[in-house]
Amino acid sequence: MANRNSAFYYRDNSDSYEQDEHSGNSGKKQISPDRRSQIAMKHNEAKSGSLMTIILVSVVAAALLGSVIYSFDRRNTAYNKVAALNSELNLMEAENVRLQSELESRMSAKNVEDYAENVLGMQKIDSEQIEYIKIQTYDVVNIPQKSQSIGNKIKNFFEKCVEYFRG
Repeated sequence: MANRNSAFYYRDNSDSYEQDEHSGNSGKKQISPDRRSQIAMKHNEAKSGSLMTIILVSVVAAALLGSVIYSFDRRNTAYNKVAALNSELNLMEAENVRLQSELESRMSAKNVEDYAENVLGMQKIDSEQIEYIKIQTYDVVNIPQKSQSIGNKIKNFFEKCVEYFRG
């Protein structure tokens, strides 16, 4: 192994380790071909793994962005429908007010009188056409009592006696 005070650096272009000036060995060591292939494999595996991670993260980010845009579009569509229905409601309420006022104007006493005279051919009543009827208000109606049987008379007598003694 190398000295404890030495530090090795790896360069991509020369594929060699260079020893630090502190160690006292100023020479370069060459990497064996087996070691080079292992380093190259690890380097390529790291690149392909990071590339797949970047692609996966990009796809997930694009999907999230697409879902946010889609939800905004759906919300805007719903808001537009609500606004259209509210404007339609306001128009219908205004139409209702107009129709109510038209109905009230048609139902006035003057319009009803004109309709009765002109369309239905009715006339106003004269005082000679009025007949008065006298009704007696002091009439009294008497309802005769039913005759009771002997059993009911005895029963009523005992009930009256019980009421008398109870007070």
